[in-house]
Amino acid sequence: MVVLQLRFLLVPFLTSVMAAAQYMMQDAALMNYIDRRLLSLEKRLEKCNQDILDYVEEFRDFSKMVLSRLAGLNNHKAEVKTEVENLLTRIERAQRDIDYFGSVTDSNTCTEVHEDLVKQQLFEEAEEKKKLKLMLNASCNHMLVGIKSLKVVKKTGDKHGSWMKDPGKKHTKIYLLNGSVNNVIFEFANIMTFMESNHTLKARRVTLPFPWEGTGHIIYQGFLFYHRYGSLNEIIKFNIQKRNTTDQMLLPGAGRIPAYQLSPSMKIDLAVDEQGLWAIHAEPETGGNIVITKINHITMAIEHTWDTSCNSKDAEAAFMACNTLYVVYNLPSGGTSRIQCVYDVLDAVNTYEIPVLHFPKRQGSHSTIHYNPKEKQLFAWGDGSQIIYKLHTKHKV
Repeated sequence: MVVLQLRFLLVPFLTSVMAAAQYMMQDAALMNYIDRRLLSLEKRLEKCNQDILDYVEEFRDFSKMVLSRLAGLNNHKAEVKTEVENLLTRIERAQRDIDYFGSVTDSNTCTEVHEDLVKQQLFEEAEEKKKLKLMLNASCNHMLVGIKSLKVVKKTGDKHGSWMKDPGKKHTKIYLLNGSVNNVIFEFANIMTFMESNHTLKARRVTLPFPWEGTGHIIYQGFLFYHRYGSLNEIIKFNIQKRNTTDQMLLPGAGRIPAYQLSPSMKIDLAVDEQGLWAIHAEPETGGNIVITKINHITMAIEHTWDTSCNSKDAEAAFMACNTLYVVYNLPSGGTSRIQCVYDVLDAVNTYEIPVLHFPKRQGSHSTIHYNPKEKQLFAWGDGSQIIYKLHTKHKV
């Protein structure tokens, strides 16, 4: 009887224990399933995140490649246009020669045509000189015969840069353009403000839409004229007060080699004298000799171009003064700068009689030298120093 009662008691107990164990096994299986699913989702999320990072990096590389190709296309476009212009000039010259030889019938006729051609060429050259004298105002009749003194105004900025006044304006503002590649102009109220120790605090900052290349920029009549960085030979005309680009032009033949061998970052050097705006550069076709171009600063049109006899080898800078180019030479390691090549576009100066002109009391090199026709002084940047040179002039013979 007792055994029977115990059997009835054990059966429900064992049944409940087995049920509890079964529930525990089901819960464990469920937890294991949930854990596997979460692990799978986490791996998928991690892969998705990595794919996004890979896509972003791939897009950045593609964007850089596209921008680089577009910049290359822009440079190639300018180069092609320049080559086409040079080719057209050569075709015109060849056509003139063909027309001339086609008109020759015998030796007598050849002599007569040759004499007529010489007379015609002399007449055209005389007419051209008359036009140039009218355009360049022949009343400008002084020439440089010496550099009297120098004054180091300040030492600030990088090794390369440019500083100047606007000779076409009555104000006394000073402009500083630091570095061979930059896009910020510092404008000072006067030279005393510029000479203060911390020049950036009291300066007006003007940011350009495109950076400049080299140090051959110039400010004239309220506009900054500069070689655009990344272009072969594009010159930008920028209104300083209105802060906008008003015009641009391409300078044929320029930009392929430095204007001066000792200033490799400067492909185009812009200058101002009593006659207005000029561009100075060198070309491989001239054997590295310097070429000067007169530019109308209002229309940005080329008025005339001269191939000079001054070579760019060992040259560090140059400037225009009264229709005359003065080229400054130095040693590659730096030394005493000297002017030993002069070219007058109107042939009013006998350049062979001009002695070598040395810059006084200074060893080093110049990044830029700009002539100020209003003050008859040179504004130079030498190894991070801002220098003014006073000049000694006399009337042209």
